[in-house]
Amino acid sequence: MAVGSKQLRPTELDTFEDSRLVDELKKAKEELFNLRFQSATGTLDAHGRIRAVKRDIARIYTVIRERELGIRATPAPLEAPAKKSAAKKSAKAEAPAEAEAEKAE
Repeated sequence: MAVGSKQLRPTELDTFEDSRLVDELKKAKEELFNLRFQSATGTLDAHGRIRAVKRDIARIYTVIRERELGIRATPAPLEAPAKKSAAKKSAKAEAPAEAEAEKAE
């Protein structure tokens, strides 16, 4: 059975935005550094974890490159609910102001 991370499956990587992919890449590289350091000092318990982290890094690089080439679709950016409510409030505020302007004319 593989030791790899269950969180970084290719289907889940498709849902990540570019910034999150870069963050995951940084985390994986940092983990790989720590695992290599543990291996050099002889304190590493799970040697298969190094291989799994290398594969995770390769998966992330693959998704990033496929997005650059247009092979894989970039997920649509999600708008925060706060932005939507602010837009609705400004639209509501403009509507009474326009009605008052029409009455004045």
